[in-house]
Amino acid sequence: MLRLTTFVSALALSTAAMAEDITVGVSPGEHGEIMEKVAEVAEPLGLTIEVIEFSDYVVPNQALADGDLDANSFQHRPYLENQMTDRGFALVEVGTTITTPMGVYSDRIEDLADLPEGAQVAIPNDPTNGGRALLILQDLGIITLTEGTGLVPSPLDIADNPKGLRFLELDAAQLPRTLADADIAIINTNYALASGLSPRGDSIAMEKADSPYVNILVVQEGREAEPWVQTLVEAYQSPEVKAFIDEKYEGAVITSW
Repeated sequence: MLRLTTFVSALALSTAAMAEDITVGVSPGEHGEIMEKVAEVAEPLGLTIEVIEFSDYVVPNQALADGDLDANSFQHRPYLENQMTDRGFALVEVGTTITTPMGVYSDRIEDLADLPEGAQVAIPNDPTNGGRALLILQDLGIITLTEGTGLVPSPLDIADNPKGLRFLELDAAQLPRTLADADIAIINTNYALASGLSPRGDSIAMEKADSPYVNILVVQEGREAEPWVQTLVEAYQSPEVKAFIDEKYEGAVITSW
């Protein structure tokens, strides 16, 4: 009996030693919803995740760099690279998550062929998502960008604008509200879903499936080898989370694994 009690006590101490509490920053919509599911999967693995939602794309990396978060899950690679270049953040990708194709939305037209001369186009005001929106318009044959602008073109890099489109650059979270005024808005999936829009049902055009904008899990540089990081990635890239995403978003959100 003593030996069994000793074994049980040792097991409890071992489990306690393996347990870890972390905070993960997310943006509204699918990133937050998916991370809540990840937290359910991670709990039996000894990892307790507190999910903290941010309303914009700027604060989560600053909070992570400042040590107020242990990880974040809201951004794609080009955005992280741009943030590290511009702000000097020492952050590192530790795993891929999902791809959320951007969509073109409108309350005024049902076909991009009907886009009027001088139309107002609302796009995100951060360099990577704004550039991503312009690349979508180029892929759709609506504008032509100057060669060599890469993944972060701005409206200043438009070489040909045959319809004389006027660009309104706003915080990405505000774009769904512009549909009453702008002719079209190019909106990230998370903000579209959060505002009640259906990417498959309400968009008039979607980003191509082979987009380079895969989303990622990010931690502070130097922490990537900590044991909880591997547990977080395994929980995220689990069959349970994949099934949740496939069922809930019906193809509007695509898993990377």
